[in-house]
Amino acid sequence: MSIPTSRFKDSANIYLDIDKCTGCGLCVEVCENSGFTLVNQKVERSDKSIFGCVACGHCMMVCPADVIAIEGRSLAPVQLFELPDKSTVPTYQDLLAMLQRRRSIREFKEKPVEPEKINQILEAAQTAPMGIPPSDVHVLVLENKQMVRSFAVEFSNYLNGIRWMASNWFLRLMRPFWSKATNEMMQGFIKPTFDIYVNEMNKGNNWINYDAPLAMYFYGSPYSDPADPIVAATYAMLAGESLGLGTCMLGGQHPFFQHGKKARLFRKKWGIKYPSREGLFVIFGYTDIIYSKGVKRSFADIHRMS
Repeated sequence: MSIPTSRFKDSANIYLDIDKCTGCGLCVEVCENSGFTLVNQKVERSDKSIFGCVACGHCMMVCPADVIAIEGRSLAPVQLFELPDKSTVPTYQDLLAMLQRRRSIREFKEKPVEPEKINQILEAAQTAPMGIPPSDVHVLVLENKQMVRSFAVEFSNYLNGIRWMASNWFLRLMRPFWSKATNEMMQGFIKPTFDIYVNEMNKGNNWINYDAPLAMYFYGSPYSDPADPIVAATYAMLAGESLGLGTCMLGGQHPFFQHGKKARLFRKKWGIKYPSREGLFVIFGYTDIIYSKGVKRSFADIHRMS
């Protein structure tokens, strides 16, 4: 039994070069799926594996003698690489400084994001951890301001066609079926969002994606862990920051085109393959405003137990 994704339904194949095995047992230790066992100090496939090989690659990456080769579910030995030296890793203070300098930027210079930087952002985002490999995250890349603007215009037109969802009569009708929090969100966020997106776009003001020079939409599939696209989007945002770009996460568009025939047609037009439980846009560009100060943020609650 293998864990299905939108990309693969079968388990990966495991090949063992037993003559090389030193019996160190590292593969047995790191395989959380109980895929291996040691017999007479040599590795063998275990019959206790629950899900088959999901191609996480941990066994192949940890084996000091290159005994194990995994092929399938987008993984192959040719993809292995030597880890960067630990001395090249940013210190905590380096990382914290970048995080503290990050602002949500919505004002950009009239300067495109270079193709090499787009590729670097995607390269970094692909290192994001995932629920079950291989990654079921999909990415729509709008590579220039014109394409970003075109998406915003069509999204505004799409919203205008389903504006009844934020009408007073519909909200009154649905109130008995919603929780208090849902009703407050519909009244205080969803309804005003419809008005702002559509009305401002009619005036020529793009409050949907701010005419950014670059936008990436991260979304999943019916099989994916709902957190996966959010984590990948976060990695992309941090990569953009490291490349000197201003960034901003936008969550206001994703929920509107997940359900219904019109939503399906909108997704199809933009090459969005699946509806997704969670999804997120990240916009990038060279910031037109320089911030000199930050503000301290806090969680709603930190409950520590020791």
